[in-house]
Amino acid sequence: MKEKVMEFLKGLTAKQIIIGIALAAVIIYIMRLNSFNYILYTLPALMIAITVHEFGHAFIARKYGDDTAKDRITLNPFKHIDWIGLLSLFICGIGWGKPVEIDPNNFKKKNIPIDRIEAIVALAGPVANLITAVLLMVLIRVFLSIGIIGLLKNYVLFEILKIAVLINIGMGVFNLIPIPPLDGYKIVKPFIGNEIVNIVTKYETIITTTFIVYILISNGTFMSRIIYSIYNLLSKLVLL
Repeated sequence: MKEKVMEFLKGLTAKQIIIGIALAAVIIYIMRLNSFNYILYTLPALMIAITVHEFGHAFIARKYGDDTAKDRITLNPFKHIDWIGLLSLFICGIGWGKPVEIDPNNFKKKNIPIDRIEAIVALAGPVANLITAVLLMVLIRVFLSIGIIGLLKNYVLFEILKIAVLINIGMGVFNLIPIPPLDGYKIVKPFIGNEIVNIVTKYETIITTTFIVYILISNGTFMSRIIYSIYNLLSKLVLL
């Protein structure tokens, strides 16, 4: 029996694990869905963050000669949204968009090793999120200065933009963590040596599951501190 359980767990993909944990977390977080304001403020922000993240991957892959995901070089959110991934992200803060498929054999920059180009493409997603966070913060500053938004005027739009900044920061920073299947691991993979890569590959399911469980148990507290620190820094730089 024990062997069958271990065989079943080893056969799970990272995405299946995330789906399972997300569904289990629905009961815990269901009360959050009862807040209309929470849905109104968060859903558009999540769609913005997922869209620019996947757009970033596709755009840079195309720049290096790979047209595999050329139909993903768009800011149409429906080209990028994985609805199960969005639900998971919405409910428990961990989710995904439709993965951008790349074919490393199409990369044309022969003076750069293929694995380094893959790392650059992986980096493009988090960078797109962080750039979007800065641009949204500038937009908030402009809207505040000309009176379009404020505590007593168009407050819903103000909250959506503010939460979009936070979520883009969160998605950018989270994806830089060097743990599979996150972009951060793909970024460091060319530099850590085959021995470490082989160990990570062998225990990827266990590593990923442990990490996700930790995030859920800790309620993302360590991420929250980082996100709000960056948000406050941007506020000081942009809103002065």
